[in-house]
Amino acid sequence: MSKRRINKVAVIGSGIMGSGIACHFANIGVDVLLLDIVPRELNEIEKAKGMTLEDKAVRNRIVNSSLQSALKSKPSPIYHQNFANRITTGNLDDDLSKIKDVDWVIEVVVERLDIKKQVFENIEKFRTPGTLITSNTSGIPIHFMSEGRSEDFQKHFCGTHFFNPARYLKLFEIIPGPKTSQDVLDFLNNYGEQFLGKTSVVAKDTPAFIGNRIGIFGIQSLFHQVKELGLTIEEVDKLTGPVIGRPKSATFRTVDVVGLDTLVHVANGIYDNCPNDEAHELFKLPDFINTMMENKWLGSKTGQGFYKKVKDDKGNSDILSLDLDTLEYRSKKRAQFATLEMTKTVDKVIERFPILVSGKDKAGEFYRKNFAAMFAYVSNRIPEISDDLYKIDDAMKAGFGWEHGPFQIWDAVGVEKGLELIKAEGHQVADWVNEMLASGSKSFYSVKDGATYFYDIPSKTQSKIPGQDAFIILDNIRKSNEVFKNSGVVIEDLGDGILNCEFQSKMNTIGGDVLAGLNKAVDLAEKDFEGLVIGNQAANFSVGANIGMIFMMAAEQEYDELNMAIKYFQDTMMRMRYSSIPTVSAPHGMALGGGCELSMHADKVVAAAETYIGLVEFGVGVIPGGGGSKEMALRAQDTFRKGDVELNVLQEYFLTIGMAKVSTSAYEAFDLGILQKGKDVIVVNKDRQIATAKAHARLMADAGYTKPVKRNDVKVLGKQALGMFLVGTDSMEVANYISEHDHKIANKLAYVMAGGDLSEPTLVSEQYLLDLEREAFLSLCTERKTLERIQHMLKTGKPLRN
Repeated sequence: MSKRRINKVAVIGSGIMGSGIACHFANIGVDVLLLDIVPRELNEIEKAKGMTLEDKAVRNRIVNSSLQSALKSKPSPIYHQNFANRITTGNLDDDLSKIKDVDWVIEVVVERLDIKKQVFENIEKFRTPGTLITSNTSGIPIHFMSEGRSEDFQKHFCGTHFFNPARYLKLFEIIPGPKTSQDVLDFLNNYGEQFLGKTSVVAKDTPAFIGNRIGIFGIQSLFHQVKELGLTIEEVDKLTGPVIGRPKSATFRTVDVVGLDTLVHVANGIYDNCPNDEAHELFKLPDFINTMMENKWLGSKTGQGFYKKVKDDKGNSDILSLDLDTLEYRSKKRAQFATLEMTKTVDKVIERFPILVSGKDKAGEFYRKNFAAMFAYVSNRIPEISDDLYKIDDAMKAGFGWEHGPFQIWDAVGVEKGLELIKAEGHQVADWVNEMLASGSKSFYSVKDGATYFYDIPSKTQSKIPGQDAFIILDNIRKSNEVFKNSGVVIEDLGDGILNCEFQSKMNTIGGDVLAGLNKAVDLAEKDFEGLVIGNQAANFSVGANIGMIFMMAAEQEYDELNMAIKYFQDTMMRMRYSSIPTVSAPHGMALGGGCELSMHADKVVAAAETYIGLVEFGVGVIPGGGGSKEMALRAQDTFRKGDVELNVLQEYFLTIGMAKVSTSAYEAFDLGILQKGKDVIVVNKDRQIATAKAHARLMADAGYTKPVKRNDVKVLGKQALGMFLVGTDSMEVANYISEHDHKIANKLAYVMAGGDLSEPTLVSEQYLLDLEREAFLSLCTERKTLERIQHMLKTGKPLRN
């Protein structure tokens, strides 16, 4: 079989979903042809300009305005604005013939079967045989769509359901049609994982497939429980948010974002097309939802849904919530439950579930009802929507942002305890669950030799989940491969001579224990191994230095100890850079402050595409003190080219710190000088990141890694640069762009990056710059306004401008 490559795709339909899919293909380097219909009439602007319906700008108006509004939306659908150049727009009348040159056609038009069938008929006139053709439907059965199409079309046709927003939600459901070839399914499954960075799940052609069938069941079941238990929407959002590993937007806020109409459309589809579902009546919409639909309270897009943003007389924003009894908006009420207080000290979400279901208050009752209904429902969906239980968990994690799928939660509660809850609530569980317990399997999942196994129903045995060989799952190897552990880190042997240092602190902040662990990791790697990866699989790589510790020392005026602590941080960064083994940092999610500095001192960075990295110390009233200020000065000098205005180059690096710039993707970090072209790499699928980082460390070791030579040749510009910076910061304060304290911090940074007030450009050592940086950091810690900023950040998580 010849190897299939995807160089160019056509996306038909440029609505929110179509534009989002087009942007994500552009993200991974694929050329995209984005097409939509021709407008039927001129708009007012076009009439005023005397344009006609034959003008190209008019004919492509719909597609161009859809793409532009997608590119302006936040969060952005694209990794880097330049990547939008990979998308060419056109319309279905003039440009459909161009699909003969693409490798994959993705249809994303309105959810109406007649329109989709018409589009497929037109596509077939120009499609080159062998080209993939898929539909991004979320509800229409796949087998209806390809009726009447040619043999070759049907063989290469299936559903590929992306979740919105396509860049951020990882679920990629693949739904075979009656004649889809196995080769096509295998190709798409692998392509989704490896290139699109998704969790690919092959689903059956059942209404709403896997993710939405279970997700909408969960939401509908909550809609009915809210009334039954007399809960407010704030209480439900509190109970169904981060405490159980779900997104902050929890339930009702999520519905507002997605749009109530979208949810109702899918729920109605399930109600109409699944008459034999044991929970059929649950998909019937409660009265309050019908009223909201009539009132057009659809959520964010109509300005009000379950929540409504209003401004008071003084122009301050406030958020009101809907009272489900009176259907009137009222001030938000704070939700509190004793059961949730019991989980405050339990950091790992998975360990909270047994506590939550044993709660004695309304929250405990809510969780027992909620999980009992969910456990019973998912057990009964096998084999209807999927043959394998892990696919249901994968779909919920990747499509709805749950940290754990229903079967993982059931395992955490205990399979037998789950059965008790189901019985107590009067639900029926599928027979296979009892058969599983009878067969000697006491859980849905198990771990063996670093791999995850699941209970395979037909064979009644624990089988290995396929496709794990490209991954390293730290949870699975932590206990068996542990080399060292303290309260801040676990050091694991990844095999093949490479160690991994995994942070275990709260939010992965970097304090004394983490630094001690990093030093230990370098020691161990230099002695008995050949390379070191610094990586973890938490939500964020690291939010930076432990500012609580800095605050305590500064408030107590323990400046000698603070000086030692900062020096320890700097020395650890330099130790990583100048060790005799290659060091690879693997940032993802937030990599801020110290997390960014650590990455800048590794030999190589293997970043996840979704990495938000930057030096944000200005927000807490200090400058980067772990080598970040030194590193930016050094990198500026390394980019000086003959004929450059060196001051201008230095100024860009200065502004990156001074404006606390954070990249919105790893690709943007190249523009900020935080990642380096030709050296650092980006991985789109975060699940493969540790394995890729390990491979790079191995590669560097095999290429004969030698310890770098310490730098004594950093060119600093002295007075010449300092003068320019000081004039700039003065004028910014005069124009009220920055506060007096910002001015003070900026001047301290200027002093470090200029290399002090030397009378002429001079070559200095890294240590010289580190000493300046540490001195500036310490002096800022003696300022009351800096302490106010740190305290405000610790209390609210937000920066203070004082």
